[in-house]
Amino acid sequence: MYPPTARRAALPLLALAASFAVALPAPAQAGVPTGAESVASITDGLARRLAGTLATPAARSRVTAAVAAAPVDLANLSLGTQFATARTAANHAVQTAKGLPTTADSLLRVRLAHPDMLPALAKGVTPLVAAAPTDDTDGALSAYEPSGAEVKLDTTVVPQRPVLLVEVDVAKALPLGARVVEQTLAARGVGTAQTRSGLNAGYWATKINAVRLSDDEEPWIKGDAEIYSIVSGFGLDGHPKVDIVQQPYLNNDGTTYYPNQLLVHFSAYKYNLADVVMMEDDGDTNYLQLAQAIAAILLTITDQGAYIPLVNAILNAIPTSWWTDDPDYTESWYTLATWSSGRLNGASGNGWMDVSPYWVAPL
Repeated sequence: MYPPTARRAALPLLALAASFAVALPAPAQAGVPTGAESVASITDGLARRLAGTLATPAARSRVTAAVAAAPVDLANLSLGTQFATARTAANHAVQTAKGLPTTADSLLRVRLAHPDMLPALAKGVTPLVAAAPTDDTDGALSAYEPSGAEVKLDTTVVPQRPVLLVEVDVAKALPLGARVVEQTLAARGVGTAQTRSGLNAGYWATKINAVRLSDDEEPWIKGDAEIYSIVSGFGLDGHPKVDIVQQPYLNNDGTTYYPNQLLVHFSAYKYNLADVVMMEDDGDTNYLQLAQAIAAILLTITDQGAYIPLVNAILNAIPTSWWTDDPDYTESWYTLATWSSGRLNGASGNGWMDVSPYWVAPL
């Protein structure tokens, strides 16, 4: 998880950085379908149900032993027919809320909120159960007793009593979401840059040698982030192209990673220039909504015979709610080129990348 203040400050900074770009039309903000439940409300309801199962000693023992070792897929816990039915319904509701296909794939898991809670769990203290928050708002967290009673917890102080968190397994959700984005963009006329020409001659790419996002003191309830980048530029046909690049190694802020990952493949871009918008899925990203919004605005942009940065267009397309209650934006970089090299600071000051040109040899 990454600092909300840096993300909320990004828009004015980005506007300055792209003052030379053409004016872009204001997008129609895509909204959550009427009647759709939020991920937060779905997981909160399931957390209350899971808490109720802990009233039974055998179920409590089964759950606590499992979470003491690692986060557990809720589909793998045998807690009776009623809970299994509720879990299946919640799983399908989460898939819908995230714009993913409704399949049998399980996206819900439970984990121990903090390692410091292990000793109390080992002693047999009955844990509380809560839903992991899907935004960066500090304050009180609603947790549940096996009786169903609600307990308010301070998110800035690790409680002595163990807490189990019901959450979306974003490591599973992101690859599914990336496919939804690419398929939706393609269906609406925004292709990807992954179909590359000129492979027989080789091409230049940008390789990430090291990357770091700003250190921020997070509340104890936060887990790992799941980071992805939206790479965009003008294709060889003069139309905007978008790729989703998954970066699962970027789990924590304040940590330098050395991935040696290829980020931009320049064989697909007309001007040998591309932009990067880095995002995180902290549980409630609606990938279908994101793709529809990006497609709606990129289809209005035409090639003017010179490179136009697309960062602002993509950020303008992001639904307003993502900047207020749940800012999923992390960082962005303007105008990466085939010759980009060295330390590149992000436009919002929330991170940097060390990059170098990389020659991809012909097949």
